Amino acid sequence: MMCPAMADPDLHELLELAVDAAVDAGALLLERAAAPATGLASKSTHTDLVSDADRAAEALIVGRIRAARRDDAIVAEEGSGTAGSGGLRWLIDPLDGTINYLWRIPHWCVSIAAADDHGALVGVVHDPNRGETFTAARGAGAARDGVVVRLGPGPPLAEALVGTGFNYAAAERSRQASRLTTILPAVRDLRRFGAAALDLAWVAAGRLDGYFETGVAPWDIAAGELLVREAGGEVRALAVRDGSPPGVLAARPGLGDPLLALVLAAPSA
Repeated sequence: MMCPAMADPDLHELLELAVDAAVDAGALLLERAAAPATGLASKSTHTDLVSDADRAAEALIVGRIRAARRDDAIVAEEGSGTAGSGGLRWLIDPLDGTINYLWRIPHWCVSIAAADDHGALVGVVHDPNRGETFTAARGAGAARDGVVVRLGPGPPLAEALVGTGFNYAAAERSRQASRLTTILPAVRDLRRFGAAALDLAWVAAGRLDGYFETGVAPWDIAAGELLVREAGGEVRALAVRDGSPPGVLAARPGLGDPLLALVLAAPSA
């Protein structure tokens, strides 16, 4: 499941560690998915949920990384973060798409990235339901289950299939909905699947022509952004504006700027 072109042994070791942890965490999540959820709690809003499954998957991943690389920093969604002195930090989303998971919608994933001061070095997005693992290493390309993925040019904006996501905060969802009245008529269609890391992986794999979302966290997008870049795609930052938090936009080659212009032109109220 590695990236075929990768030569740097350190990158290989980092990616192997991330893949093994993501796959095993995915297996744990699949096993627990059939049973009633336990330990439910809300986070940023009453609709933003976490369960014991999220926590168990995170504990597995963090335990693997600490055992192999004790000096690295860890930034994890459910709070298992630690400072480090090794120069690398791991960004972990143990279960991206928790609401899908709790409602038994089989569209969620595990996302792990290792980064240095220049950004992500390796990234893994593992989809347990489809048995797919997307991998990338800086300068070594991207792959799906070990097969290289490389993006061709994007279609005209009007023919682009674009993914997006919605925030848990009601005020931001309202702003996002307002923008869609401008964006939706200007593209082929929009998709909202509910897992940002998989949206980005699907852009890298050519299943979506583009994707944009505001209010994403670093652990949501670190691995997916690297996947898109290493597949030859384009990634743009969405700055804070009109009361909305920052976000990310990703697209096939040549589509990034037109899609960004459309998103920035869309009013939020």
